[in-house]
Amino acid sequence: MAWVRKHVAASGAETFRGYYRDPDGRTRSAGTFPSTRAALRAANREEVKVGDGTWLDAQFGKITFRDFVENVWFPSRHLEATTHVSYRSNLDKHFLPAFGDRPMAKISPSMIQEWVTKAIADGLSPRSTMKYHVMLHSIFKRAVRDRIIAFNPCDETELPKVVPRQTRTITPDEYRRILAAIPDRFKDLVVTDIETGLRWGELIALRPRHLEFLRRTINVKETIVEISKKHSPTGERMIVKPYPKSNKPRVIGISQGLLDVLSARIARLGLGPDDLLFPSSEIAGGNPLSRNTFRTRVWLPAVQAAQIDFGVRVHDLRHAHASWLLAGGADLKGVMDRMGHAQIMTTQKYLHALPDADEKNLAAFDRTLNQGQTQSIARDPATKPQP
Repeated sequence: MAWVRKHVAASGAETFRGYYRDPDGRTRSAGTFPSTRAALRAANREEVKVGDGTWLDAQFGKITFRDFVENVWFPSRHLEATTHVSYRSNLDKHFLPAFGDRPMAKISPSMIQEWVTKAIADGLSPRSTMKYHVMLHSIFKRAVRDRIIAFNPCDETELPKVVPRQTRTITPDEYRRILAAIPDRFKDLVVTDIETGLRWGELIALRPRHLEFLRRTINVKETIVEISKKHSPTGERMIVKPYPKSNKPRVIGISQGLLDVLSARIARLGLGPDDLLFPSSEIAGGNPLSRNTFRTRVWLPAVQAAQIDFGVRVHDLRHAHASWLLAGGADLKGVMDRMGHAQIMTTQKYLHALPDADEKNLAAFDRTLNQGQTQSIARDPATKPQP
């Protein structure tokens, strides 16, 4: 129960201080007031907050953004290696310079809005701004949960509109032109990528022991993550993980043609069961192939030589694989399982229309229209279509 104590200053002036007990049973002051009634009212308000769980320790809110993030939020996150590096970069580049030395309780919604507005003005894309804001929101959400602050200042931020990207899927002809420009030593890798739709990390982690020759399948059991040594928890640039992105191994079927290509490659390079199928150098026991090295030295020159008139990433081979499957009538759920997606909404993103899709649509419409006309003529031979 709240109570009041009278304090008499040296000058003889009387003041009254309200007291209550916090959730741990410690005595707390609700402030000093000119009357008993005002002091007791303030102490009762704090006592009600203790009772309904909304009470906050003002001292906690004085912790700086930097201290909270570095000592509480970041260490508690269970992150993939690449996500850990991304978060570290975002903190160092965007958030610590803006909020690092500010007390958590002093960071207002207006300050968050100001950061967003400045980021857009400085050229940060709406998509990136949205992504960074999600991370910032997560930091303050944890602070609210830990009763550091009373509310999340990111809740009502006005964010820029993200316009969906206009994506284009490469056609089989465009793929063949790119493949023709790929150096021979990397053709097997590109063929495997387009015919399996594997993620890059899954692709370069393939080993002969992952192939089932009798069943004509590939066991996708590992992935290789490439990160900077500076932020690597182990100091290694290439980290082998026992599971792919979905944290579940999967088995995908492959054609006999691709199986023959990989079998010949294993024999040609003298690869053992645990050697990488696509190492950085074509020798047994070679190191993992760097994505950036392949992109800059092999992929981009090939795309340019193929005279493709739009940007094509290595990852777009995965897009093409899924899109071609769906365009050919494959089951959406089956494609989802093959791609290793956790949600079918992710697979639906691959429903990109190929460049000739509209022509096929018009042709289908025309067939339906003419079919109806033909049926009318068949019912009444005397009826002829009007010009």
